[in-house]
Amino acid sequence: MIYQASISNQRDIPDFDQALIWSAILLLSLGLVMVYSASISIAEAGRGTDGYAAYFLVRHGIYLAAGLLIGLIAFQIPMRLWQKYSLYPFLLGMALLTLVLVPGIGNEVNGSRRWLSLFIVNLQPSEFMKLFMVIYVANYTIRRAAYLDSFRKGFAPILVVMMVLGFLLLREPDLGAFVVIAVIVTAVLFLGGMNLKLFAGTIGLALAGLLALIWLEPYRWRRFTGFMDPWDDPYGKGYQLSHALIAFGRGGWQGVGIGGSVEKLYYLPEAHTDFLLAVIAEELGFIGVVAVVILFTWLVIRAFVIGRQAATRERYFPALVAQGIGVWLGVQTFINMGVNMGVLPTKGLTLPLMSFGGSSIVANCIALAVLLRVDWENRQLMKGYTI
Repeated sequence: MIYQASISNQRDIPDFDQALIWSAILLLSLGLVMVYSASISIAEAGRGTDGYAAYFLVRHGIYLAAGLLIGLIAFQIPMRLWQKYSLYPFLLGMALLTLVLVPGIGNEVNGSRRWLSLFIVNLQPSEFMKLFMVIYVANYTIRRAAYLDSFRKGFAPILVVMMVLGFLLLREPDLGAFVVIAVIVTAVLFLGGMNLKLFAGTIGLALAGLLALIWLEPYRWRRFTGFMDPWDDPYGKGYQLSHALIAFGRGGWQGVGIGGSVEKLYYLPEAHTDFLLAVIAEELGFIGVVAVVILFTWLVIRAFVIGRQAATRERYFPALVAQGIGVWLGVQTFINMGVNMGVLPTKGLTLPLMSFGGSSIVANCIALAVLLRVDWENRQLMKGYTI
């Protein structure tokens, strides 16, 4: 009887992590509302929108629906298949990043060539490459587990991969995506058992390389120096950050109310994409920003918990994938928030799950679906089922 009761209790376990699902739903929903609020004035006066105020809302809604549909399909794929075929998404991502650089194929916007035209929408391969690298490096870490203490056999091969990837991304240029991917790769290797000295050396090498990339490129250097004192040149290199800080200041504790932002009225560039958090701060205040931070923090924590649960069942590939997704969302969120608050140089990275951008939203939804798949498989094993 005790054994039967134990089996019954195990099978009463929910199929999904409810906290993870609700935090994601709240972030996606709030993002939809705030994208609409931040983009109304731009849509009414923008070219190609025909003065339609809900232009960006409709497009964002379509991207979100597409992301959820593709995510539902991705959820059906067992983690063992992701592991078995991990090389193919990676090769697809590299091919797309190469195509972006081909004149006549890649679209150039504001001096950056990051998009492929699909006629109706533009595809940004670097957003999907973040997910592809999580899956690829997780499998690489499992395969090379016995050599992670060795630079030549464990670290050198992935370093070569990162150099090729870095070359492609920096040619666009997209330093932000490269930084995020580099952090993902380093974190997954470390979580997989990389030698501590090798890890410390990697961090030092990465920081030195990042500073060199900033110093060697004049526009990056202007951004780097501009964020330290945006008021020194508020109409030049400090323009974006100064208006973001004004938005934070106007918001105060409770904000001016949804739709009441002044900074989104042509003062704050990219208000519905890179600087969405500044609009949230102005309209929802300190309380709204804290709520967003808590939701993201909880989502990242759940990703690491799910990864740990997989690891305790010796499911090391799903464990590293879950934690890699947590690192990706956490690091990109930290950078975007840091830029908005003036503690990091201006960088073109969206706020995951919230900012306007089709590729970003779809890639984020697929990542959440894969994370939920890891959690679902964990729970099926807890119930005594096979997967």
